[in-house]
Amino acid sequence: MADTELLHSITIAAPITKVWAELTRLDGKQRAMMDAVLESTLEPGAPLYYKSPDGKRVFVVGRVVEVDPPNRLSHTQRLTMRDDPWTVVTWELEEIDGGTRVTLRNSGWPEGVERLDKVDTTWKGILAALKQVVETGDVGTGLKLQYAMMRAFMWAMPAGTKTENVPEPPAA
Repeated sequence: MADTELLHSITIAAPITKVWAELTRLDGKQRAMMDAVLESTLEPGAPLYYKSPDGKRVFVVGRVVEVDPPNRLSHTQRLTMRDDPWTVVTWELEEIDGGTRVTLRNSGWPEGVERLDKVDTTWKGILAALKQVVETGDVGTGLKLQYAMMRAFMWAMPAGTKTENVPEPPAA
């Protein structure tokens, strides 16, 4: 059986360089990524982590596979809150009339992974939030409330998300 690929695309009314800058932001919270902070050198083979703003929790761990600014970023990933296999996330940016088309591919999901629909729904939300952040500079009130709730209950997250419990990702 073939692996499953989650595939989504969205058009953002902004220059490709602005979208790229937001996707690869290393100097603070990525509003579209649930306020996570990206930690990486963004060089092929480098580790990649999406952490809580205080650095105490890791939500996503992976390794950079490919970086081609401002068109492509690809990395392995595993969600620390789920017992899922390693997958590959690829962001493809294409300059089009009126802005940038962003295509997200999350590939390598084996058949039978539970709650894959939740991961798919999360990607849809991230793309919508990315569009909102790049076009307006911020997320809406609903997401701000969701992020506040997530911060309030950070203490209840699984121990496997604590920074000290997250091993370095395997080579890509």
